[in-house]
Amino acid sequence: MAPIPRVAIIGGGLAGLAAAACLAEAGFEVEVVEKRAVLGGRASSFLPPDGGSPIDNCQHVLLGCCTNLLDFYRRAGTASRLRYYSSFFFLGPRGLSAVSAAALPAPLHLLPSLLRFRDLGWDDRRAIARGMLAILRHREPPREETMLAWLRRQRQTEGAMENFWRVVLTSALNEDLERVSSRHGFQVFWEAFLKNRRGYRMAVPAVPLSELYASRILGERCSLRLSTAAASLSCAEGKIARLELRDGGTVTADYFLSAVPPDALASLLPEEVAACWPQAAGLKRFEWSPITGIHLWFDRRVTQIAHAAVLGRTIQWVFNRVNASPQEDHAEKQQYLQVVVSASRTLAEMRREEILELVLRELRELFPAARQAQLLQAVIVKEMKATPSLQPDSESLRLNAQTPLPNLFLAGDWTATGWPATMEGAVRSGYRAAELITQAAGRPRSFLLPDLPTAPLARLLRLLLPASTSGGTF
Repeated sequence: MAPIPRVAIIGGGLAGLAAAACLAEAGFEVEVVEKRAVLGGRASSFLPPDGGSPIDNCQHVLLGCCTNLLDFYRRAGTASRLRYYSSFFFLGPRGLSAVSAAALPAPLHLLPSLLRFRDLGWDDRRAIARGMLAILRHREPPREETMLAWLRRQRQTEGAMENFWRVVLTSALNEDLERVSSRHGFQVFWEAFLKNRRGYRMAVPAVPLSELYASRILGERCSLRLSTAAASLSCAEGKIARLELRDGGTVTADYFLSAVPPDALASLLPEEVAACWPQAAGLKRFEWSPITGIHLWFDRRVTQIAHAAVLGRTIQWVFNRVNASPQEDHAEKQQYLQVVVSASRTLAEMRREEILELVLRELRELFPAARQAQLLQAVIVKEMKATPSLQPDSESLRLNAQTPLPNLFLAGDWTATGWPATMEGAVRSGYRAAELITQAAGRPRSFLLPDLPTAPLARLLRLLLPASTSGGTF
């Protein structure tokens, strides 16, 4: 009987865990090495300063178009711990607007919501429809430019850009319109808003992220070595021989999967590997975009809404964690809100007190009940390297899962997944790396799930409308 192949996975974030779950199911012996004491990587939980229940570093959400991320939660046995919403709420100067699907086929299903959007004028609505139609007409990726440059060429109004395009894309891609590649902006709107009626549906974890990833099922299937930092990879006879640990230990395996950020991978590679792998020179050239999460506990309810994207303010999203966590005891009538600011470079140099003052002022303007509420506790988390900043021409930096070494593979949201640097992209990278490892071991398996199917009308319109590959206006 052939020996069971052994796989060492460096990094316990989503990419590494996705690969671990698949390889364990395929009968491989899997060991995950993670430098932190918790799993999840950049999507993880921690204990607040005064103890209590774990809180997430930042509120994470997923959409219906994230087919592989949803599949990962199924594999981990935690899919039931998500709460789904069929409406997006936007809170602006003119009040609350909801975006939800009407009884129309994709790509028309969200059109009635657009017509009722309070903070959009008719010129704004026409501009958005024109932009959506331009995305629908594209057959190939757009030319390399920022999303803002493309929107301006599409004659988008200021209201449309600030109250629609910027709100959606900054939160989805954690990057500003002035920086993010139009390639990824197109993909967000095609996959989530145009292609399929289910694509836009939002899910929010109803439990801390640590409960989604540190499940009993993962622990039973894989060996989890937490609080263990990797030091370097060692080569012998043209392949990786072992992983050296900072505590002096070593990990040997038949196959090695790096699921760490690119700069961390660069520090692990032996000089001889970097010398024969020209693409590895770009590992330290990635730029990053920050996210700031502000956690606030009030002595009373200040809002009943479950969530809202906020227009025209520093605050970008507000999540009502009471509504998101039905298991909590509501008798105390307190409220826990999570506020999210994506691409939060403006907050990077601000002191905690300054951020808190700014956020509380905006919350009290948005929710009058907050003016009488007492703030019981506040925690501010700045993730300065939350996601890679995928600007125009940055695709050339993203590496494939295969490397010049036959037993070393790569995963991570920064790799060439065909998706932006999102949680869905991270899981896809883990699944793809797991597929390649099973092929290398002579035990091929398929794990990647396809995207949502294109609705018949959307497919027909793409066939009938004249193609636009240049990204020009019309």
